[in-house]
Amino acid sequence: MNTVGRKLILGGSGFIGTRLAALLMEQGISIRIGDIRQSEAFPNLSMKCDVCRVETLKDAVEGTDAIVNLAAEHRDDVRPISRYRETNVEGAKHICDVARTAGIEKIVFTSTVAVYGFQSTPADENCSFAPFNEYGRSKVEAEVIYRTWAEENPKRTLVIVRPTVVFGEGNRGNVYNLLRQISSHRFLMVGSGRNRKSMAYVGNLVAFLAHTFTLGPGIHIFNYVDGPDMSTSELVDHIRSFLGQSRKAMRVPKTIALAGGQVLDAFGRITNRTFPISAIRVRKFCENTQFQANRVTHTGFVPPFTLLEGLSRTVSYEFSQCSRLP
Repeated sequence: MNTVGRKLILGGSGFIGTRLAALLMEQGISIRIGDIRQSEAFPNLSMKCDVCRVETLKDAVEGTDAIVNLAAEHRDDVRPISRYRETNVEGAKHICDVARTAGIEKIVFTSTVAVYGFQSTPADENCSFAPFNEYGRSKVEAEVIYRTWAEENPKRTLVIVRPTVVFGEGNRGNVYNLLRQISSHRFLMVGSGRNRKSMAYVGNLVAFLAHTFTLGPGIHIFNYVDGPDMSTSELVDHIRSFLGQSRKAMRVPKTIALAGGQVLDAFGRITNRTFPISAIRVRKFCENTQFQANRVTHTGFVPPFTLLEGLSRTVSYEFSQCSRLP
């Protein structure tokens, strides 16, 4: 398949987008970054673009043959919640409209495993949708919009990638918060720690996103997970090992932590503040969040890093004086 044409990376100034841009350039693929803020890593390839504003999208897609949409409202604490729909749903409509006009026939969309909600067994791509929050619901709606675009023309290619929680060097999400708490000896284990987690290292995810440019016309849907899944206790033990720690953490019952999260949620609504602990974050920490990604293997993709290598690289980057990665 031809992967030579210029690719537009929407949301390309962010954590995943910056890594993807660097990888595509290493592979000799021309890129343009469209984002509401300028790319710090690649300012000369960056232009101001907002998926909520069609005119900026029209300028961004000029001269490109494929769109990768990483732009999204995704944090747990976005307010007002209407922003999820404005960016994730209305943004999808705008992207598809602009792609139709410009004759672009390939879109790669990063959705999320949040579309499945909390499932009792590991969810694969055929699992029914049961999102538990506005973020997940907005991604379900966006997927429908992209599928409609793809079904209009058999020459079009749509790739939907649903990553599990993504971590890596420079990210400031939940995994980083866990690393920081353990590193500073402030970590408390909530619940038994036997619940299992699916995770994805950013270096592998962007390698797979680049790999999807080899896919032909049609609708291709993938979960993305780097196995094997670990229990929370196993994950914490590995992090401690990478940090050279041996002390075990204190445990807090889930019911107590959940009650504390609910109190902070109520206080946050009154004071218009956000806190690092919330009821939904406690629940997500204690739940089994496992997903299957067998379709990725069937494409012939081989991740460049093991999960533990990705975790070790991240710990080393964040908590030692090693060289910084792009």
